[in-house]
Amino acid sequence: MKKAGIVMGSDSDLPIIEKAVKVLKELDIPYEVHIYSAHRTPAEARDFAVNARRNGFGVIIAAAGMAAHLAGAIAANTTLPVIGIPCKGPVLDGMDALLSTVQMPTGIPVATVAINGGANAALLAAQILAVEDVELAARLDAKRAKDAAAVLEKDSSVETRLDI
Repeated sequence: MKKAGIVMGSDSDLPIIEKAVKVLKELDIPYEVHIYSAHRTPAEARDFAVNARRNGFGVIIAAAGMAAHLAGAIAANTTLPVIGIPCKGPVLDGMDALLSTVQMPTGIPVATVAINGGANAALLAAQILAVEDVELAARLDAKRAKDAAAVLEKDSSVETRLDI
């Protein structure tokens, strides 16, 4: 199975990345996590992206706040799918990161999830990897069924509580 690469701009993004890692572990997807900054360590970020396919990755998740150029910098250096997670920052509540991540120029796409959307980034990465992996697709189906059952259980609980 191909690995998921996770890159964050700084360790302040770790709480969001932990949500992604939890999902990847739950789905038994191998992954690596690195801190590379588009601005402070551009050579390392580029090297990771350029060599990602050769190093066994099938998808890359990139999380960054503020200017949020990391996902775009990674995407500019690989043809693997890149999923950007815009992270909430101290000034504009993550809107700056969202716009920086979603407004990529034609030819360099970055799939973008919600601000702080670590879990959804991992789920999208899993769906991308599952295109060629029927066992992973089955695990995704099972997760969806489990999530649906949990919602229906809450529905039943509310009906009982409200005596409907």
